[in-house]
Amino acid sequence: MDHLCTNVAEETKCTRGEEDEEEGEEEEGKQNDDFQTEKSSVQKQQRSAWAPCFFHKTDKDVYYYTGQKIVIEGAFDSYAGMTWPGALALSHYLDTHQEQVNLVDKAVLEIGAGTGLVSVVAALLGAWVTATDLPDVLNHLRVNLSRNTRGRSRHTPQVAALPWSFDLESSYPSSVYHYDYVLASDVVYHHDFLDELLATMKHFCKPGTTMIWANKVRLESDLVFTENFKKAFHVNLLSDDGEVIIFMATCREEASGSDEGLESKDMMKEETEETQRKEVKEEENREKHPLEGKLEDELHHVGRGKENDHDEKRNLLH
Repeated sequence: MDHLCTNVAEETKCTRGEEDEEEGEEEEGKQNDDFQTEKSSVQKQQRSAWAPCFFHKTDKDVYYYTGQKIVIEGAFDSYAGMTWPGALALSHYLDTHQEQVNLVDKAVLEIGAGTGLVSVVAALLGAWVTATDLPDVLNHLRVNLSRNTRGRSRHTPQVAALPWSFDLESSYPSSVYHYDYVLASDVVYHHDFLDELLATMKHFCKPGTTMIWANKVRLESDLVFTENFKKAFHVNLLSDDGEVIIFMATCREEASGSDEGLESKDMMKEETEETQRKEVKEEENREKHPLEGKLEDELHHVGRGKENDHDEKRNLLH
């Protein structure tokens, strides 16, 4: 199976000495802050129109998953520069459900990887990870993956640019780019590319692939996307803590046997079964009491006839 890019170890140019130099530069004071602010203003104009931006100093957050310390460096000029609730929830789920979601030696694709926390956790759990996002956030993604997985992961993770699109088959044919798992977290928010996102999910989630998507519901458009997501895939609800919802999805073309052992709730199946139960119950009642049903129809017909007579009398009086 081909991958979307080259290894992080080959492309990452941030050596230990360079990282120390960066930390020294951060301590220089306000002059450097002014330079970063000016630089971020230029980058803001160059970013894709749909990506919301904010400004803050480059910072580092520390997390503990898989029994290891993970240091994530954020960006100062993009939505992808923060670690959002969906990434935290998905990282926790993968860490605490290793028997149900076994990532060892599995090919894993993360779309909208952002700071790379989920990809780092997946790599530390033994997966062969390809982390993807927009080109202008890949540098931070590479640094975070390299810093947290070098010498600690079973496989060297990879990084690639992957804009969401309808036409991916020509660039990434399904026969070549196949993954065991597709991961996504907080990729649904206020942007104009939700249809392209769903198309990207459908392209990479083929028979034999399991998708796990975590998202915090914020807007009505999030609910609309969720309904479309449930129609496009065989969907199970893995977790709902009141803030973040985690779904597992598989291609509708394949059987649902791949989700055995997972504590999940088949949402579409449950709705269908409930409708079927109601229809069966109504049919049984009609079979048991056919005369009652006929009598109700006759009474309804008589009632309508009386109402029509009253209407005619009122018309004559007026």
